[in-house]
Amino acid sequence: MKELIDTGNLPKHIAVIMDGNGRWAQNQGAARVFGHRNAIKAVREVTEGCAELGVSFLTLYAFSTENWGRPEYEVRALMELLVQSIRNELPTMQKNNVKLDTIGDTDSLPKSCRNQLAEAIDETRSNTGLNLILALGYSGKWDLAQATRKLADEVKAGTLLPGEINEEMIAAQLSTGQRPDVDLMLRTGGDHRISNFLLWQLAYAELYFYENLFWPDFRREHLYEAIVSFQNRERRFGKTGDQVKANSAKSKTT
Repeated sequence: MKELIDTGNLPKHIAVIMDGNGRWAQNQGAARVFGHRNAIKAVREVTEGCAELGVSFLTLYAFSTENWGRPEYEVRALMELLVQSIRNELPTMQKNNVKLDTIGDTDSLPKSCRNQLAEAIDETRSNTGLNLILALGYSGKWDLAQATRKLADEVKAGTLLPGEINEEMIAAQLSTGQRPDVDLMLRTGGDHRISNFLLWQLAYAELYFYENLFWPDFRREHLYEAIVSFQNRERRFGKTGDQVKANSAKSKTT
């Protein structure tokens, strides 16, 4: 499948909802935490696959604000696994020139997680390859709310008029900041929804759902499969197909 990919037409930003860890474990008669532990290889596969192809941004939905409502033992295990995984994967990130960052309400995370994240972010700050972004304590509604509060503060301070607020200002205040919007979103586990993930940034993303694949079984071939599908789609952004073709032909001649 990799040989079918046009490396000159890669999605700049890929986002992933890593779903199905618990169901994968339950299908094997094990506790849900077993699925989370076996998902590390999938994270490594998608990260290294994107880095090798030359994808610029990869955002992984690692822990949502809604996930705090899960059983306490599962949340605790997830936090411990997060710390352990970052520590273990840091040498590989350095080797692959991956730059780590986070989005979300990371202040809500345990101190050990925050410290490990801060250390890894600092150590990979100078890397110039793939930007790997972990969405932690994140939800799209939270992101829009915090962006709105920032703009409201500016209005209250008298430095911004309500009528001056535009899409660019809102986008700049989101936790994703100056990063590009998502081009391609992947979701394993069989569900067809975006689950409060990057609501603004997914406005014109292509969506790819895996019907019979849980996240622990995800491998690079599954990434390649989604990218090939992406490259075979016509992205119109509100225009007609004829306009898109005309603009594409024009760009090739200039």
